[in-house]
Amino acid sequence: MKRSLNDYIALLEERDLLSAPVPEELDRSAPVELVSYDSREVVPGTLFLCKGAHFKAEFLQMAQDKGAIAYVSERPYPGSPLPCLQVDDMRSTIAPLADLFFGHPSGKLKVIGLTGTKGKSTTAYYLKHILDSFLAAQGRPECGIISSIDTYDGVERFESHITTPDALDLQRHFSRAAEAGLDYLVMEVSSQALKYHRSLCTDFAAAAFLNIGYDHISPIEHTDFQDYFSSKLRIFAQGAVNCVDLDCDRAGQVLEAAKAAGRPVIAFSQKDPAADVYASQVRKRGDDILFQVRTRRYDREFRLTMPGLFNVENALAAIAVCEALDIPPQHIYAGLERARVPGRMEVYANSDGSVAAIVDYAHNRMSFETLFRSVRAEYPGRRIVTVFGCPGLKALDRRRDLGEISGRWSDLVVLTEEDSGEEDTVSICREIAGHVAGQDCPYLIEPNRGEAIRQAVLSCREPSVLLITGKGRETRQKRGREYVEVPTDVDYVQSFLGELDSLRGLDGMGRVQGLLSLLPALKKHRGKKAAVRSSLQGEDLLQDMDALETVGIEAVLVRPGEEIPRDADYLVYLTELEDGGVLERMDVQRAEELLSSGGLPEGLASLAEDCLTALRTGTEEAAVLDGRREHALLLYLLDQQIPGLIVTAAQG
Repeated sequence: MKRSLNDYIALLEERDLLSAPVPEELDRSAPVELVSYDSREVVPGTLFLCKGAHFKAEFLQMAQDKGAIAYVSERPYPGSPLPCLQVDDMRSTIAPLADLFFGHPSGKLKVIGLTGTKGKSTTAYYLKHILDSFLAAQGRPECGIISSIDTYDGVERFESHITTPDALDLQRHFSRAAEAGLDYLVMEVSSQALKYHRSLCTDFAAAAFLNIGYDHISPIEHTDFQDYFSSKLRIFAQGAVNCVDLDCDRAGQVLEAAKAAGRPVIAFSQKDPAADVYASQVRKRGDDILFQVRTRRYDREFRLTMPGLFNVENALAAIAVCEALDIPPQHIYAGLERARVPGRMEVYANSDGSVAAIVDYAHNRMSFETLFRSVRAEYPGRRIVTVFGCPGLKALDRRRDLGEISGRWSDLVVLTEEDSGEEDTVSICREIAGHVAGQDCPYLIEPNRGEAIRQAVLSCREPSVLLITGKGRETRQKRGREYVEVPTDVDYVQSFLGELDSLRGLDGMGRVQGLLSLLPALKKHRGKKAAVRSSLQGEDLLQDMDALETVGIEAVLVRPGEEIPRDADYLVYLTELEDGGVLERMDVQRAEELLSSGGLPEGLASLAEDCLTALRTGTEEAAVLDGRREHALLLYLLDQQIPGLIVTAAQG
């Protein structure tokens, strides 16, 4: 509904935001066609917002020339004939105006807000996968998301460049989502968004406080930890139900603040059995992570196929939110099992598995400590090489914290560019290097991030774990005041692992021989028969089949139209999988559950049905693999985790 200028004035008066009388000459009945702070998009009837430290009077002149009818500002501009609605604080003003203009769109959705020092993106993606499973079963559109990775509002899908958008953009995304028919939208809420009221006027169907650590302390962010902490706690005023991690630092204060908001609270924990959502029996089975969860509605096991034991904490937060929203547990199970998060704990390996490269977004003290502990536990005895940098002009304490932590855990640290902005990259690296050296750890400085990753990869001459942190799958670097397009860390890693294999003679059939010599696990398959059906062509498949024959495994290529041999112990489909999720091994019951709940990616369901049919007629194990991965068949039989791999196993 289009509103008049008087409606906006009434809102400012109701919220006591005006700092000067409303000009008498202002036409209160004038319809407001647009609320904007961008002079380039002004149309006749625009209420123009003078926003930002870099605002210039000429922007207001441009808005006037294009037909703006009034402006909102913390001070009047004498040279402008437009009426001024003067306010004390623009940051507190923009969100209410945007919310009014778009018709309170968050009230037309179920918006979930997540805040915390670490884990926001992973938890957001866990929730999106869960809700997508739930919505697909009802024939409803997928869940929207606003995260530091990407944004989807039902109309647009694009890479994000800020955790939480400004208030106008945020309300615009909500409006689009509602108009597109979305039911749910999950979003990360940064401390800056809470401090500066970007998320004001947003109704959260559920809000979750994940954790708190020391971060974002700088002259341009938070003046001290208390400012940071208190900003985070503001989220509770907006949640219909608030979820709190009882295991986080300062949990008592967090819980007290949540209860003080006067809304229902759901507490989750891995330590306190009295919590509303309690996880126990966390353990690994192969590459999977299993854990038991008890809530008021159920007591059952869940499974994560995304690496990192610490992700149980993020999964538990997602489960707590689902408890608030009454999401059925079968969809929670299906979503968590499928979940993958771009640029978070993405594991890549060279061909013989001796080098594991992990691309992760870890970028502060809390996430670094968690990542290194997890890597040491999951890759015992391996050399650790770490590549990272720190941003320019903000979060200055990270340089000390990350330098000390990486130096304490790593065998080599390679320091490089990470959104240096207007600071000199080498100067930032030298500052970090002083703290790395203080831990008696060798380091290199290479400002070119691609070359830094290359040097780190090629330094691996023994079993190693390579950690590339801070950027994930981001495609831009901030240099000066501009953002420059660059390859992602994943692009670099995949390229340089291939170069490492070539240098070590692990290309072509030599790669297969390297796997065979290093991994005797194939012996357990001796005497077995594998039936392979592939929709792809590749020399590596023939190499794999030859290699299997040499160790006593019969491999049969099943052509289109041919029946699957009934005496096959293994059935393997090689195809292109659109979804990057890894489901790993599961029994028949779990596979049937995923099929019935719609938890399998589109296009995979029919192949999964074929797998189940084969299992019921005597096949021991059936699998659907992403055949675009070189030597996928051999890696599968070697129990290697393959991105995009989906395996359906016999009972057990």
